[in-house]
Amino acid sequence: MARRCDLTGVGPATGHNVSHANNKTKRRFLPNLCNVTLHSDKFGQGFKFKIAASTLRTVDHMGGLDVFLAKADDDQLSPNALKLKRKLAKAS
Repeated sequence: MARRCDLTGVGPATGHNVSHANNKTKRRFLPNLCNVTLHSDKFGQGFKFKIAASTLRTVDHMGGLDVFLAKADDDQLSPNALKLKRKLAKAS
């Protein structure tokens, strides 16, 4: 399963573990993914997503799922989120 946020596309980053002796070994920084149900005001129902904790704060700050999807780039959204965005645009 891909460790990727459904709404922002945030995925694993790479870097180094650095020892006291300054030895560097490769490592991955995985995003803090949470399984959440976000409520849509327009449809009056919840939708399940696997999103990063930082994305959850962003959705809350922007005023909800509907507003976030309206402003989101299509290339970052998962197929499920993109389908919901198109349904929202059609309902408007």
